[in-house]
Amino acid sequence: MIAWAQFERPKAPSPAVETGAYCQARARLEVATLEKIGTHLAERLEGNLREEDLWLGRPVKIVDGTTASMPDTPANQAAWPQPRSQKPGCGFPLVKLVGLFSQASGALLHLAEGARHQGELLVARQLWPCLKPLDVLLADRAFCAYQDLADLRRQGADAVMRLHQARPADFRRGRRLGPNDRLVTWRKPAQRPRGCTPEAFAAWPETLVLRMVRYRIETPGFRSEEVILITTLLEAERYPLQALAELYLERWGVELHFREIKVLLGMDVLRCLTPAMVRKEIALHRIAYNLVRLLMQRASMIHRVRLRRISFKGTLDSLHHFADALHALAGKPRRQSQLLDQLLEAIAHDVLPERPGRAEPRARKRRAKNYHLLTKPRRQMRVPSHRNRPRK
Repeated sequence: MIAWAQFERPKAPSPAVETGAYCQARARLEVATLEKIGTHLAERLEGNLREEDLWLGRPVKIVDGTTASMPDTPANQAAWPQPRSQKPGCGFPLVKLVGLFSQASGALLHLAEGARHQGELLVARQLWPCLKPLDVLLADRAFCAYQDLADLRRQGADAVMRLHQARPADFRRGRRLGPNDRLVTWRKPAQRPRGCTPEAFAAWPETLVLRMVRYRIETPGFRSEEVILITTLLEAERYPLQALAELYLERWGVELHFREIKVLLGMDVLRCLTPAMVRKEIALHRIAYNLVRLLMQRASMIHRVRLRRISFKGTLDSLHHFADALHALAGKPRRQSQLLDQLLEAIAHDVLPERPGRAEPRARKRRAKNYHLLTKPRRQMRVPSHRNRPRK
């Protein structure tokens, strides 16, 4: 398929090597327009979902956070300052990003931005208004707070989260729904949390009735053997414990989505020198990610392959091989359509193997180079000629 794509590519003049026109065009783009494009692509991905793609008839959204670094310029440092423990001139600005993903399609629905010193939960609260009634939010223990569970309940959405480590889990209290399954009552905090307005604090309900479930993971390789979940899904018959346990295992998919955006699409280290251009760069990465996801979904629907079996990396490689030939055939729609069908076929045949219960430890095999760390600004830094014989 790849060789055929290269064969179909007609001869074209070599592109210019200057990047001035590209930079000028990129500077004229508006962030609001780019965000609308990314949202439109995400809505198309969600609109193609079928009933069997949902979880017990409910759409599931996954939230999680990450960071990205960028060039060390005064403008970027002012917008996203580096950690205080880092010496001046030796670190990079870091932007905190919290994404809201679709569990069924993998689309990046919305993205919130904050500084590194802000907690993920504080940044994520910008995303709660984007949730719709009947949505189920899937999150880890960092998002399990009274305020957020109350806000989600008020919007008509539900949540499945891991119990925060600061809260005790007493299965002797509450109403028993089954083995390791209880209805518990949380009371409103006595003091208003920092950052919460008096009006918002007064709107919180005095109590919340929640469901607390517990199960054990026997698969080797997982860090914990016992997991305790808190959920607003109170109907034990409609949402059994086993279904909740299987759903929470899907939360790991958000880590793979961030890896695809940061590693495969290159958002881990941003390149722009000003905050305005950095925000455009982040929005363009979201557009590129959703475009690749849309191509994967189309191949999945046409060739009847499960979407999660299609490789994101394989799709990206196939797209790189076919892109020039597809662009060159813009004036020949029939041949371009045939080549696009071949691209979708190549994507659908590059499936991932079934690996249930696979353990993926966060560890790197390739060792880093044994270079000195920068402890002073580069112009002031002097590295010894030999690490065992420092220069006098």
